Amino acid sequence: MKKSESTEKPASVGIAGVTGYAGQELLKLLLAHPRVEVTYLANSGKSDPTAALRHFGTLPAKVVPFDPADCARACDTVFLCLPHKVAMDSVPALLQKGIRVLDLSADFRLKDPKVYEEAYGVPHTAATLLKKAVYGLPELHGAELKGESLVAVPGCYPTGALLALAPLLKGGLATGTVIIDSKSGVTGAGKELRADLMFSEVDENVRAYGVFKHRHAPEISQEIALMSKDVDGSVFTPHLVPMNRGILSTVYVTLKRNAPTEELTASFTMFYKSSPFVRVLDGPFPETKAVRGTNFCDIAVSSRGKNAIVISAIDNLVKGAAGQAVQAFNLVRGFPETDGLLAPAGAP
Repeated sequence: MKKSESTEKPASVGIAGVTGYAGQELLKLLLAHPRVEVTYLANSGKSDPTAALRHFGTLPAKVVPFDPADCARACDTVFLCLPHKVAMDSVPALLQKGIRVLDLSADFRLKDPKVYEEAYGVPHTAATLLKKAVYGLPELHGAELKGESLVAVPGCYPTGALLALAPLLKGGLATGTVIIDSKSGVTGAGKELRADLMFSEVDENVRAYGVFKHRHAPEISQEIALMSKDVDGSVFTPHLVPMNRGILSTVYVTLKRNAPTEELTASFTMFYKSSPFVRVLDGPFPETKAVRGTNFCDIAVSSRGKNAIVISAIDNLVKGAAGQAVQAFNLVRGFPETDGLLAPAGAP
């Protein structure tokens, strides 16, 4: 359905932080959304919006410095693509003005303000809103999203890991400690100029980082605890690989009983039967190229006795950020979940 064919008044939406990687991906998706009009664009950093957004041609709104009051006058929903520790300062004012907020930073993902302070090194300035925010992973929290005003869009690593784990955890099959090994493209680190992200440092190289201290680990632990009391916890190790986008997660799980691959694949398929963006594979294992530029998460499970390995692949900028935000927005507004999100992966 084209926008011109709809009799509904389109939702007026804004993007704060539009020049970042996630912000640009959001703009691309929202411009193609049949029920949306982009009415506000803001730049939160030092990037020149003309240079950063030149490939979009004519923009639907002038890019201005982010100001919550201006934002509230221009749109009824805003996607915040602001840095961690920055978004929380603007959210209370936006909510008071009746603006729906989908926050792509980590500021409202963790329910415990002490855990947030440990992970991000600063006290939370809007801690009273932490329990109000809905964790925006639609496959696990979709029923909670309808009509909500504050959505914490999950991190990219947690998305791939939690979708791989959910059928085993919620099905009561997992025990012991879960091991999560994830490999991500460089855009997951954002556009900040850093020596360790220079081409010559990343190219032809793979390295682990954030071992036992990555900021996404508490987010993963929080959601695992909600799904299962039989799992002792998780060990998460991220790796940086020389590609622009994509995350491949390999998750190791101890089962309570012997379960053949065929049984587990069937249970995964049943678990995600109503999830349009999760594809359970029976045969080839997931790969990042198959989901590149899409909102899909490909998953495959294999087992031997009581040992199970689950592999998931997502695009960190789409299902791991902008696409997931739009998917959550659709559920918040009561729109079809797939609106604006069904573009297939390109080839090669």
